[in-house]
Amino acid sequence: MINRNAVAAWLLAAGTLLGSCSKDAAVNTAPSVAPLATTNNAVATNGVMMQAFYWDVPRTTPAGSWWQNLGSKAAELKAAGITALWLPPAYKGGSATDVGYGVYDRYDLGEFNQKGTIATRYGTLSQLQGAITALHGQGIQVYEDMVMNHFAWADAQENVNGNLVYTKFNYPGRGNTHSAYRWGFNNFTGTQQAPNNGWYQWKSWDFQPYAFNDAYDNLLGSEIQYNGNPSNQTETINWGNWITTTLKLDGYRLDATKHIYTPYVNQWLDAVKGSRFAVSEAWFRNLQDLKNYAAATGGRTSLFDVPLHYTFQDMSNGNGAWDMRGLQFAGFTEANGPLSVSFVDNHDTDHPGALYSPVTNLKMLAYAYILTREKGYPCVFYRDYYEYGLGAQIKKLIAIRQAHAYGPATEYTGVNDADVYAYSRAGDATHPGLLVMLNDGSTARSKSITTPFKSVTLTDKTGNNTSTVTTNSTGLATFPVNARSYSVWVPTTGGTTTPPPPPTGTTAVSFNVTYSNTVSGQDVYVVGSTAQLGSWNTASAIKLSGAAWPRWSGTINLTSGTAVQYKYIRKDGAGNVLWEGGANRSFTPSGATLTRTDTWQ
Repeated sequence: MINRNAVAAWLLAAGTLLGSCSKDAAVNTAPSVAPLATTNNAVATNGVMMQAFYWDVPRTTPAGSWWQNLGSKAAELKAAGITALWLPPAYKGGSATDVGYGVYDRYDLGEFNQKGTIATRYGTLSQLQGAITALHGQGIQVYEDMVMNHFAWADAQENVNGNLVYTKFNYPGRGNTHSAYRWGFNNFTGTQQAPNNGWYQWKSWDFQPYAFNDAYDNLLGSEIQYNGNPSNQTETINWGNWITTTLKLDGYRLDATKHIYTPYVNQWLDAVKGSRFAVSEAWFRNLQDLKNYAAATGGRTSLFDVPLHYTFQDMSNGNGAWDMRGLQFAGFTEANGPLSVSFVDNHDTDHPGALYSPVTNLKMLAYAYILTREKGYPCVFYRDYYEYGLGAQIKKLIAIRQAHAYGPATEYTGVNDADVYAYSRAGDATHPGLLVMLNDGSTARSKSITTPFKSVTLTDKTGNNTSTVTTNSTGLATFPVNARSYSVWVPTTGGTTTPPPPPTGTTAVSFNVTYSNTVSGQDVYVVGSTAQLGSWNTASAIKLSGAAWPRWSGTINLTSGTAVQYKYIRKDGAGNVLWEGGANRSFTPSGATLTRTDTWQ
């Protein structure tokens, strides 16, 4: 017989495994996102995501629970330029202290008295919904951490081929609320036992190891069988749709996907994601393995740029001795920018006993890199921002990103050296661009660089360097950067930066679309990339009037000067949605009024 107390103690202590488990994959149903999409969805222009937790966050904060803490920060997060939050697993684990990756009941979001607690580590369901309401009220999207590989902390043992294993999940505190589905050994391929007993397996794993055994099925707890188990497939899809509706989610972070049967990852995304954003944690250090996984998932999901994290770690470990030319064209971000989520550290790299090491030296150089780059969707780590004293610097970089990081990029391969890395964005018609310089050396340096900025004066918008630099008619000038520091040079006029002014007004946009494929009870809505158009959330779409059927019309005030993407959808009273096919429609509102006249075939 397995010693259940030993197993419980081991699971509770196994922080490196119960983290993100990152031992580490007909009608158009999304805005420009069919299964083979190659761009992020529902992401704000130059948006910045924040991982809104770290390992073992406190159960109580000055604002209350962790959910209440996040809700209380909604306004300041918006002011900092954060456009989306990645939340921790919101469902019940094995105890009140479980960080959520030791999943017990995916339908218990802090609502039922189970495992000795009603609240999860982060709070109650009502507190979570309150936080999301506050975040949405500030136009911040919410992504939930979806753990679909395994369950843990079963309620009872079962006899499997003469062996007693903890694989029976009865959910006595919840009963049949939200779902009557019950999990037992037939739903799993094997289970993890006490430390010295390893794995007990009674079915074939869903797939064989690949990527030189870096990807494999059995990771943690009781491994859910998806390959050849349609009832498990359907139940996990049903759960995905339920939690999406319950929490009004804008997207997902999928945990440990290289340990999940890839065709099922694709099936789940096709059935649940819709127009929302998704990023998967496929922890491949090898860039080609990550590129192969992107191909296998067909562009359905973005991927964390793990190889780039290791590049930053090499820079950190070198602490001045590493060759900065290693940042040129680096990582998955350069290889497939539209599907890359770049990051410096996360909860898996930053906690005692972590399997992966954090970036401890020169961390702000790494943030300057991801926040000014043309490619990738950067993710800021909560602990770096709020607890490691980097918030003011990161906030300044985000402001620079949103005002200046536009236009074609240039890698200065003939200029960069072992200590200094330079990179520029040329700007566009309304954004002046930038030149970023990173120096890991122990002495200040200067570089002569031919920039896209001709006969203009530039200043370091970070404030790290107080000089001014004036380029000649070819864009050439000598730019300084302090020792072990970074600078972001931006064009100015008369010593005053001239980014495009923030929108100060709105444009009354009249949407008119001709569409006749409706019956009684069906209506046409418009939904799009900005908060005023619902941030691609069909529940927040704007209903149009069919009084002049088959023309559907409505007027919406949109921020002048802010580019918009949008589509039309058909929706009925039950919430069934049909998306308009084809590419996203796009325009930039200007003037007092504007009319969009469209036809949906």
